Amino acid sequence: MNDNLIHYRTSVCNINYHMVWSVKYRRKILTPEVEAYLKQLVQEIAQSKGFTVQLFECGEQDHIHCFVTAPPKLSVTDIVKYLKGITGRKLFETYPDLKSKLWRGELWNHSYYCETIGSVSEENIKRYIEHQSKLY
Repeated sequence: MNDNLIHYRTSVCNINYHMVWSVKYRRKILTPEVEAYLKQLVQEIAQSKGFTVQLFECGEQDHIHCFVTAPPKLSVTDIVKYLKGITGRKLFETYPDLKSKLWRGELWNHSYYCETIGSVSEENIKRYIEHQSKLY
């Protein structure tokens, strides 16, 4: 074997995502109390699934903005599935009265928006998310 072989060090390059999804029927149910619970829950989910939530805000009580850093092995679809699925189930368990405000027991719309952070600076995305208007 050649002792002069170059050994490459592998490193994980995390990917930053800006994700947005909304409450079904755009119902304004994300009160300050619900938002505080969601923030805690999202951090727990991220830690258990191997990604990081840098920033999480509710906008106008009917949609979510989330800034996520994740390893490339986690697909965007999986991250969104974890966040929307687990939070929806846990919110209905903790706040059962939410079901009466939504038809058919679904909290989140099926769609979501996601962009990777690269063409727009990370600071600009964070500033945008932090300044989501709140009605309370």
